[in-house]
Amino acid sequence: MMDDKVVPELTVDDKIVTELTIPEDVAKALLVVSNSSSLEKALEKLIELAKEAGGRLDLSSKNVVTTVLQLCQSLSSISYRHLLLLSLKVLRNLCAGEIRNQNEFLQQRGVVIVVDVITSIGLTPDPDRAIIQIGLQLLGNYSVDGAERQCDVWYQLFPHKFLKIARVRSREICDPLCMVIYTCCDGTDELLMDLCSEQGLPILIEILRTASAVGLKEEWLKLLLAKIWIEASYFSSIFSKLHSYPSVENNGGVTSVADQFVIEQPYLLSILSEILNERVEHIVVSHDFASSIFGILKSAAVVVDFSTRGKSGLPVGSAPIDVLGYSLTILRDICASDHTTSSKEESSKDVVDLLVSSGLIEFLLDLLRDLEPPTTIRKMKQDQIKEGTVSSSFRCCPYQGFRGDIVAILGNCAYRRRHVQDEIRDKNGILLLLQQCVIDEDNPFLREWGIWCVRNLLEGNAENQGVVADLELQGTVDVPELVGLGLRVEVDPATRRTKLVNVP
Repeated sequence: MMDDKVVPELTVDDKIVTELTIPEDVAKALLVVSNSSSLEKALEKLIELAKEAGGRLDLSSKNVVTTVLQLCQSLSSISYRHLLLLSLKVLRNLCAGEIRNQNEFLQQRGVVIVVDVITSIGLTPDPDRAIIQIGLQLLGNYSVDGAERQCDVWYQLFPHKFLKIARVRSREICDPLCMVIYTCCDGTDELLMDLCSEQGLPILIEILRTASAVGLKEEWLKLLLAKIWIEASYFSSIFSKLHSYPSVENNGGVTSVADQFVIEQPYLLSILSEILNERVEHIVVSHDFASSIFGILKSAAVVVDFSTRGKSGLPVGSAPIDVLGYSLTILRDICASDHTTSSKEESSKDVVDLLVSSGLIEFLLDLLRDLEPPTTIRKMKQDQIKEGTVSSSFRCCPYQGFRGDIVAILGNCAYRRRHVQDEIRDKNGILLLLQQCVIDEDNPFLREWGIWCVRNLLEGNAENQGVVADLELQGTVDVPELVGLGLRVEVDPATRRTKLVNVP
């Protein structure tokens, strides 16, 4: 009979395991601290106790972290998966925001033990998703807000183990993996640089491919993507590695054209678009990101087939069209923000001004001119065209909302920017934009975006107001929405020139 071992009879995966040997002090400590009669019940009770802050604090004085880590080392076989999973859940809960437990986990080299469990039992030819998921959640909780703990996790997993985990196509694994990587890199520039290096880029690409395959758009993924691709300057290098797409220079210029994009690229852009739309007032957009998006937009415009009207909004399922559309929605939200000044290391030039100086206004006006007229105007013309086709001299909207997105960007850029207002006038864009103040079946909210754009074009700009007044008087355009903006056309009795005046 062994003096220092206890041999419990436990039910694990519906089999009676009698050969399991656990140090007597480990088993006894867990039974006592949980007031339980079996090891399984002890772990289940500890999981519940550690869900509350008070429970975690109380258990931190009883060396429970050390004891459970010793238990994990004894359960080194897949045969004991159930007990291992319970043990990881206990540790995960204990390390959630309780610094004493986190420090104990550090002192006992808990990361080494947990990573060994993940790699030896979780990362098998048939991956154990639950073991990997709970193990990653534990490491994420442990590494929050502590540079030493962040490095402890990072250097055990980066890059090879991170990469192996990222290649497991599972929503349940991808989300906590993003959590671990984000918490490690948050506030630690050295680790962020590692992640965006040649060694780290394959990890990000595999995360994106997994997220695209399983439809993941959870919070940790968004936080990670925002940090790397919107606020930092790593977007273009990663986007290009997803596929051999049209090359984009730092100034947004296109150097070559490919015939298609791959599915991960519009998926990435769709998530970034969501992030900007949700947090536009809280994100500082880098110059590199803004310029890259404009370059991608120009590349997609070369590739997209504009011969058939889109029947739905984004996503339409065509990678080039979705890349085109999400590039526009990203630029729309970038240009809508009042906080678009980039990082201190970059030029103090406003991001919107950077885009404007790169030719954004002229590019968008050209796109808009090439489109067939909106539905309302088409129906007024005698030479109506067949539904679903357009004249060879016009392009159509490849998705519903395309025209509205263009007008929205122009309106956002013109908001309190005199040089943009003047550029649109100089490029004969005022009449074109007045024609967007109509209802269009293919572009929901086009009328609203058109009115917004015209309002911003006219605000504080007498020259633009004069152009609109002349057009109204000549009958070139009829824009009753001007009254809604509080304006009307009037002839100056002294100069006999038309002008817009405020409605009393």
